Amino acid sequence: MSRLLQWLFGRLPIGWLQLTRNRPRFAAALAGVAFANVLIFVQLGIMNSMGSATLRPYGFFQADIMISAPDANALSEGGNVARQWLLQAMADPDVADGMALLIGNVPWDRGERDISLTTFGIDPTKPGFLSPAIAGDLGLLQVQDAALLDRLARGISRDEAAAIRPQTPLSFESEGRRITAYVTFAGGGGFGGDGYMMVSDQTFLSLFRTRSSSAPDHILLRLRPGADVQATVARLRSLISDPTLRIRSYADAAQEDLRYQQTRRPTGIIFGFGVLIGVLVGLVIVYQVLSTDVADHLREYATFKAMGYGPRFFLGIVFEEALVLGVMGFIPGLIVGTAILTLMGRITTLPLGMTASMAISVFLGTVLFSALSGAIATRRLAAADPADLF
Repeated sequence: MSRLLQWLFGRLPIGWLQLTRNRPRFAAALAGVAFANVLIFVQLGIMNSMGSATLRPYGFFQADIMISAPDANALSEGGNVARQWLLQAMADPDVADGMALLIGNVPWDRGERDISLTTFGIDPTKPGFLSPAIAGDLGLLQVQDAALLDRLARGISRDEAAAIRPQTPLSFESEGRRITAYVTFAGGGGFGGDGYMMVSDQTFLSLFRTRSSSAPDHILLRLRPGADVQATVARLRSLISDPTLRIRSYADAAQEDLRYQQTRRPTGIIFGFGVLIGVLVGLVIVYQVLSTDVADHLREYATFKAMGYGPRFFLGIVFEEALVLGVMGFIPGLIVGTAILTLMGRITTLPLGMTASMAISVFLGTVLFSALSGAIATRRLAAADPADLF
């Protein structure tokens, strides 16, 4: 390491030698930086999983425009819309087809634990509104009380899910009905439920007796090939007689949902503050180590200062120490953070895991806040008078 730093800085690696002189303190400093990295990795991983979990159900459907209630900030939140708006929307020449979407949570008593499935009620005669992975099995939903089940849902073993097929379906009781799952699709647990389920609109209404087919949660629209989505949205806002409705492109609806979850929901704000706290912890730890090191070697620095060495020389030494702490503390933090996120992902079925962008951003951030801590720590040295230190 000494040779590498000497080649990198073109001088004796004074910072490295000073750090390693007190090995217990050096090890404690690395552990502190690694802890801050782990904290940031876990918080970032949860935030990223929230984004993936929020956007995941949007991937189940294929649509160009979505019409929602004024208070529908998320896919499964907000009031209902009148089905008559679907009929009005169909009057636009660029609207090729429309489908009402019903959403609700269905409980399932699994004995050892209860799980909740976010359930979509859809028209089984409109496969064009479903993703290709789901559309091929949509015909099965024309049977009353039939369902497509999320094979990645929490509380369902992988062996049990793998055995579900039309020849060997899985049946369970919920809301006084016997639901039969004939095939599965890939979803996964989220923050609002343990998994997903697809049923026909008629089966959905039998599960939720207070709901009506005339008041779905959202209306999905598909446009003719080549149609301009934003231009159609503008025309629909003037065509549909209720000006309070949220009429937007399907892609915009997904991104608005994501922003709402990350910036307005308490969970998103808490995880964001968790990242900030991790940065502050790392900043304080590195500053404390470098400040203590500067104080311990203040006489040596004063000697260099009396010999004519300028502020850039001392700043380079402290930056060298900050770089060593940042890089060497990042490596164990990356290893432990990856292990924790992988374990959490397996337990919760959330899309948790280490990504290259996370690793790069945290590494750059670690080096940056280490350098910032070093710059703050050198202020005491810059103000020191060599004559007062002897």
